[in-house]
Amino acid sequence: MRRVVITGTGVVSALGNSTASFWQALLSGTSAIREITSVDTSQVRFKNAAEIREYKPEEHFEARDIGFMERFAQFAVVAVRQAITEAGIEWTTNLRETTAVITGSCLGGRAVEDSGYWELFHNNKNRVHPLTIPLSMGNAGASHICMQYGIEGPAYTISTACASSAHAIGQAFWMVRSGAAPLAIAGGSEAPFFIGGLKAWEAMRVISKDTCRPFSAERSGMILGEGAAMLVLEPLDSALARGAHPLAEIIGFGMSADASHITQPVATGPSRAMRLALSDAGLAPEQIGYINAHGTATEANDRIETAAIRNVFGPHADKLAISSTKSMHGHALGASSALEAVVSTLSLKHGALPPTANYLTADPCCDLDVIPNQARLTQVEACLSNSFAFGGLNASLAFKVFP
Repeated sequence: MRRVVITGTGVVSALGNSTASFWQALLSGTSAIREITSVDTSQVRFKNAAEIREYKPEEHFEARDIGFMERFAQFAVVAVRQAITEAGIEWTTNLRETTAVITGSCLGGRAVEDSGYWELFHNNKNRVHPLTIPLSMGNAGASHICMQYGIEGPAYTISTACASSAHAIGQAFWMVRSGAAPLAIAGGSEAPFFIGGLKAWEAMRVISKDTCRPFSAERSGMILGEGAAMLVLEPLDSALARGAHPLAEIIGFGMSADASHITQPVATGPSRAMRLALSDAGLAPEQIGYINAHGTATEANDRIETAAIRNVFGPHADKLAISSTKSMHGHALGASSALEAVVSTLSLKHGALPPTANYLTADPCCDLDVIPNQARLTQVEACLSNSFAFGGLNASLAFKVFP
């Protein structure tokens, strides 16, 4: 099996529309959570989200193309362009025919469906937008990436709620490691701000009315976010042979199902996913120095994740640095784990760990070192990135510093 490295990343987020701006905002502890402006929230009980403000489709796409791409698919393509540019990929016919594209999205282009249903049921129209199906399909991001670069290899989209892009990255990692693909583009994208979606989340009663405070005693729920993140994965030997500069090594992937409850988490499933990631990576628990936590800031999730970490790491849990960057970029659903994979990659590359922002006071049920409010200059050998989704579907990715 081949060693797999990350040679390019791309980000579109409420914290910035490039990897560099995203990273600098994270290190400064900047939270992008503020009042929603793109949707009329007068009928919604919560008003705040991590919304992308500085994005204009016409700055990235021709007018004729915009009509064929819903917002989440646009995000995916913009992030991929950054990642491929950073990786310095030079396309050949063979590479186009064999590269894998695996994306994750929880909702896909649900906003265009929401708009169409409003016209049907509120305005009594008898038809919807003729491109509703291709705009709304969850695989639109992967399809447009392939069309953008003429990629003809295996391409598909995974939808496992908040773990979607972690599963996508993990599958891509395994394909490159095994030799099934010589190169993979993997990540996720999401654009969840439309009135029907906001009302659905309101009904769940898990959204905070102010901000996201993971692991803090004052936490009151999650905050929605949007955006995309994409990574270029390739074999180490191929990357070095073409003069690429690896950012970090991806070395393990574990996934599990709780088989318990559709919305209430338990510690056994997340524990199993982390153990499987460590086993796949050939790492001892003591080699992990940092965990980018799922950390949604709901009462149950943070408490259960803490218990799972203690279950897996035992006494070493007290030496782990842990943060939830959802406190800054929001919970971007199917794109969150891709954003957090980029965070993990950059944390290893730069020897810096981003904080858990908005933290106030400690919760005895979340008794871990959660890097409160200020980034920490610490070089760790390896880290995990956790994603634990509704439906009890869990994923954990393991990364290692590349010297």
